[in-house]
Amino acid sequence: MAKQSKPQRETIERVMREFKEGELETSRGTPVRSQRQAVAIALHEAGASRDETPARNRQNLRRTKAREQDSGQSKAALMAEARRRNIPGRSSMDKAALVRALNAH
Repeated sequence: MAKQSKPQRETIERVMREFKEGELETSRGTPVRSQRQAVAIALHEAGASRDETPARNRQNLRRTKAREQDSGQSKAALMAEARRRNIPGRSSMDKAALVRALNAH
């Protein structure tokens, strides 16, 4: 197994901590109960999965780190960034929608 980078290790630790605290959910919103599923989610988000291509792994890690970085900002800061990028419909978005829109553009 290849050595993982520091950002990959941090992401895996965060996801496994969420699982241990009972906060980890699947993409459909159901809580994760299986430790094997939690490990699979952690490896996927960290870009360390052996079942995906290296390019897809890099993309997954970039997406995860961008999501982690944006989630710490206030709604006002996110709104200012959306205004700067001229994202349509931003006035009616909540914080989560703003984060998704900013990550998509």
